[in-house]
Amino acid sequence: MKSYSCILFDLDHTLWDFESNSEETLRELFQYHKLQEKGILSFSYFHQTFVRINTRLWDLHDRNVIGSEEIKIQRFHKVFGETGLDDYPLSLEFSAHYLRELPKKKNLLPHAIETLEYLHPKYPMVIITNGFDELQALKMRSSGIHDYFKTIVTSQRAGNKKPSKEIFDFALAEAGHTHEKAIMIGDNLQTDIGGARMAGIDTVYFNPSGQTHGEPVTFEINNLKALRSFL
Repeated sequence: MKSYSCILFDLDHTLWDFESNSEETLRELFQYHKLQEKGILSFSYFHQTFVRINTRLWDLHDRNVIGSEEIKIQRFHKVFGETGLDDYPLSLEFSAHYLRELPKKKNLLPHAIETLEYLHPKYPMVIITNGFDELQALKMRSSGIHDYFKTIVTSQRAGNKKPSKEIFDFALAEAGHTHEKAIMIGDNLQTDIGGARMAGIDTVYFNPSGQTHGEPVTFEINNLKALRSFL
């Protein structure tokens, strides 16, 4: 079996549990900003609307259709509009509050810590993420995983975002490792897996939901503990 000298990890949805952390934050802010009194009667509907709109906006971002600032400005304006609240200033306040509180959350995907404990003595590890630059280190510190990683490469710092080959080149140059000896672990077939493949890097598709696909991957896992079988 091929040996590797460096591991690249995606952060959100691969190690840091964005879904749980986001829902927890939204629930707190829904109550804090008294959105029920403002006409949004159901948190469940509010949360479902956010998930749908946020997923669509990040997909547009990953395909270079919109920038990160547009997500910050428009995300909750669109959510509020679809759930019956017409208050643009509040949507901007809510967005800023969400971005302050979200990275303080600590939830990780199952087996993240024990997997990092296993990998850390064996490999230098790098986070490579399209997430907002100012949030990523705070997320990692809050959840207790910051010190497992040699560096954090964000799209803002690299000047390119996944799936661009250049962000992977940047990460490996900074880490001092070659593409042939690196492996990328992530949950997104387009940005993580497709991008790494275009950069000539082996891939691990983290697929806990068992999504069917036809993409070529080096390895596929449905839980993080499975990395032990080949790393």
